[in-house]
Amino acid sequence: MLAQFNVPSTIIVGAGASREAGAQAKRFGANRVLLVTDSYMKQCGLAGQICDSLKKEGIATSVFSGVQPDPTDKNVLDGLSEFKASKADILIGFGGGSSMDTAKVISILANNELPMSQYAAGPDKVPIANPGVPFMVIPTTAGTGSEVTKVAVISDTERDVKMMILDINLLATVALLDYELTMTMPPALTANVGVDTLVHAVEAYVSKKANSMTDPIALSSIRLVAGNLYTAFKEPENKKAREGMMLAACQGGMAFANSSVCLVHGMSRPIGALYHVAHGLSNAVLFPSVTEYSIPGAPERYATVSRVMGCASEKDSDEVAGAALVKELQELNDKLEIPRLGECTGVELSVFDERVEKMANDGLASGSPDNNPVVPSVQEIIKLYHKAW
Repeated sequence: MLAQFNVPSTIIVGAGASREAGAQAKRFGANRVLLVTDSYMKQCGLAGQICDSLKKEGIATSVFSGVQPDPTDKNVLDGLSEFKASKADILIGFGGGSSMDTAKVISILANNELPMSQYAAGPDKVPIANPGVPFMVIPTTAGTGSEVTKVAVISDTERDVKMMILDINLLATVALLDYELTMTMPPALTANVGVDTLVHAVEAYVSKKANSMTDPIALSSIRLVAGNLYTAFKEPENKKAREGMMLAACQGGMAFANSSVCLVHGMSRPIGALYHVAHGLSNAVLFPSVTEYSIPGAPERYATVSRVMGCASEKDSDEVAGAALVKELQELNDKLEIPRLGECTGVELSVFDERVEKMANDGLASGSPDNNPVVPSVQEIIKLYHKAW
């Protein structure tokens, strides 16, 4: 099987990497930058630090802080208008996955026609002759992996679905991975995006599109999460744990972007679209149940994951290792205080059930479940939603 592997051309990793923003923007020959972020990053002063780095290199900066969690098409269009009005040369996506994804799509729309939905109609829909404007990404959470992926997920507000745009033009030219930016993440966010990282790595490894390039990267990410997530949750100022999780998130992103995600992501997107649950949290609440359902399709692979996480030994059978993995994932969610699905949606089960069939159909139509070790029916997806409830 042929496998394609794409990552940003420059990735700078380590404490203080974000302070390289000005020097890297200068490499582009930029005179003005649009920083795409959210209101919190602007209010807490972190966005100002990036602006200062750019200012030192004589580069003017405009700030668009209208990104919301699970960004919408309206966020993107507002950012696009700001980009054109600012006359910026390049973009910087600064924040979590929402800010980075928004910057990615602004980039391609700056040089291509609307509607946005046409670029979500399958892979590589952006014309080769019209690549997006250059952009840089600086993550402030350790979880989404968006900094190294050619994927952006944007909510379509008219259709109540999440559009997944997959195109090589969504790869940043430069990614700056500064774990010091994650030190102030609150425990709940650390937990949610940390489990999200684990989902990325595990799904990349068990996917039908897993390959010899992504396998070792996925396993490294899994090992890093197992060794650092709970410490980062309990000890927010632990630099070693924060650094480990930042690296894990990057590797998880590399793995799934060049393999694929599977059923967890397929089921997660409708939860975010309909109930505005953050992507990392919706992935986390589904992960144990979906893993248990999927193990029969790839028992050896899930057993390897279990052993890498320290849930089982080499002496344990694959069946024992798989069962231990499911137990560990549920216990991890409990230790990280991740709620059940019912708590996340904020609605009664009877209300949820009125929309669950649409959710199951939308999840299946996304294509991600086709890569799962076991491909479910709509009714099986409905049962899995209920199991996670």
